[in-house]
Amino acid sequence: MKLQGKTAVVTGGARGIGRAIVARFVAEGVRVAIADLANPSEDEIATQYGDKAVGVELDVTSRGSIDRMVAAVASRWGGIDILVNNAAIFDMAPIIEVTEASYDKVFAINVKGMFFTLQAVAQHMIARGAGGKIINMASQAGRRGEALVSIYCASKAAVISLTQSAGLDLIKHKINVNGISPGVVDTPMWDDVDALFAKYEHRKPGEKKRLVGEAVPFGRMGTPEDHVGAAVFLASADADYVVAQTLNVDGGNWMS
Repeated sequence: MKLQGKTAVVTGGARGIGRAIVARFVAEGVRVAIADLANPSEDEIATQYGDKAVGVELDVTSRGSIDRMVAAVASRWGGIDILVNNAAIFDMAPIIEVTEASYDKVFAINVKGMFFTLQAVAQHMIARGAGGKIINMASQAGRRGEALVSIYCASKAAVISLTQSAGLDLIKHKINVNGISPGVVDTPMWDDVDALFAKYEHRKPGEKKRLVGEAVPFGRMGTPEDHVGAAVFLASADADYVVAQTLNVDGGNWMS
C-alpha cells in the first residue's frame, strides 16, 4: 500500500495497459480518475472499483478538455498526485503511403496530447506545492525505427525525449517525470496491429502476433498486468531519486 490516499489520473484508462494500471492503483489505495474518450459507465466503475474510481471524459487533442479534466479531478478529490499519460493510438504504412491525416492524428494524440496533459497537470502540481509523479507510456518502438511503423516509432521517440526534458525541468518542483517502455503487449490494439502487418507483409491473420511473441526473450508477449508493478514503483516514494528515465518493461526485447 505504498500509494495509500493518493489521487491519480490515468489517461486512456478504459482498456489495455491503462485499465490494468487503474485496477492496481485502486488495490493500492489510490483514488483514480479514468480519463478517456470512451469511459466505462458509472455503474460499471462502481461495481468494479466502488467509490475509488470515477470516469472523466477527456480528449487529449483539446487543451480545453484537458483543463476541464484537471479542474474536475482537483475539485472532486482536492488535487492530483499522480498522472499516467497512457492514451495513444497506432497506425502504420510504408513510407511512401503515409498520409498527412495519419501523421497529424498520431502526433496529435501520442505527442501533443501527452505533452499538454503533462503540462496542465504539472501546472496544477506546482500551484499545489506538494510535488507529484508523472509517468509517460512510451514503447520499444521509440527506441528504434521500423520500416512500416515510421510515424508511430517517431511519436514514441518523442515521448521518450519529452520525458527526459520534462523530468530535468520539473524535478526542482519535486515532480518526478519518468516513462515506461512496453514491448509487444497482448491487448485489443495488437489485433489491429496484426491486421495491418497481415496487409502489408502478406501474412495470415494472427501470424505476426505469434511470431513477435515467440521472439521475446521471456518467451511470450507481455500482458497489461506485466506493467503495473513498474507504474506503482514510479508513482511511489521508492522512485523519488529516479528522474527523467524510461524503464523498459518488455521481456528482454530491448537493452539500454
